[in-house]
Amino acid sequence: MKTYVLKRIGLIFVTAIVIIFLVFVFIKLLPTYDAKVIGLDPEIAELIRQREGYGKPIVEQFYIWVSNIFRYGNFGRSLTRNRDVFAIMGDRIPVSMRLNIIPYLIGIPIGIGLGIWAALKKNKVTDHVISTGVIFFISVPSFVVATMLQYYVVYEWQLIDTPFVLATVDFKADFWRGITSYIMPVTVMVIGNVAGLTRVTRAELTEVLTSEFMLLCRTKGLTKGQATVRHALRNAMVPIAPSLIGGFIYIMSGSLIIEQIFRVPGIGGVYLEAFNNQDYPLILGYLVFYTILSLFATLIVDLSYGFIDPRIRMGAGKK
Repeated sequence: MKTYVLKRIGLIFVTAIVIIFLVFVFIKLLPTYDAKVIGLDPEIAELIRQREGYGKPIVEQFYIWVSNIFRYGNFGRSLTRNRDVFAIMGDRIPVSMRLNIIPYLIGIPIGIGLGIWAALKKNKVTDHVISTGVIFFISVPSFVVATMLQYYVVYEWQLIDTPFVLATVDFKADFWRGITSYIMPVTVMVIGNVAGLTRVTRAELTEVLTSEFMLLCRTKGLTKGQATVRHALRNAMVPIAPSLIGGFIYIMSGSLIIEQIFRVPGIGGVYLEAFNNQDYPLILGYLVFYTILSLFATLIVDLSYGFIDPRIRMGAGKK
């Protein structure tokens, strides 16, 4: 296991370097890369060009960019916000996490619970009702659900006085108004998380429940519920675990659509603004951070298989 982990970590760094280099090259090939700095003071603009290595070969620019990360501790300077990229991400990622952590934690027990319930009631009325709801909410785009909620909750029923998240509100002064502004975006994301997790859990658990070892469990005296929780669910969790860990990456990456609809000042909105404003250093820093995060998440997913199912041994090979 130790050898396998060390090999995977080494492979992660090699893969990250290749991906980051390709992204760096493609961004540098885009037109008007440094046009945004023209409006600055000429001396400042020249210092930025020298530090970033403008005009030099791309390989040398990449070396300078990597060197600046270790030298200055940042991914460069945003051309539109005039701030360090790392500082911008440090301000916005916690905002996205505060919005996404609640739907993530709520969606896991509800989604898995509905999936188990539907699997145990296969082809019955309960299963048909749950499956129909899952298909509906997976098929309907999240921006449609968000827009409908805003229209009815705020303008028709007038249950909340604002359709947007009050991220800067003083919760000590107006706690209820600040909390209620998060209800709609949290509801939209909970619905999406629950629908996706229910579908996966129901499909995997239905297949496991028809296995021969489940019949053996029942013949040994276990009830259907005991056999499901102790044996079937653990086997079904092997393909479900990646979606749960992938959801953690989603917590930190934010939601482009939801953040724009509800005006949440999170990292997703920054990413979209960077594309619209051709802020390439900010785009590059965003992609680098989440590329490395995703690669390490895949390692955690692979290692989780061995904890969920002891029969799986990573890196054991054939003997």
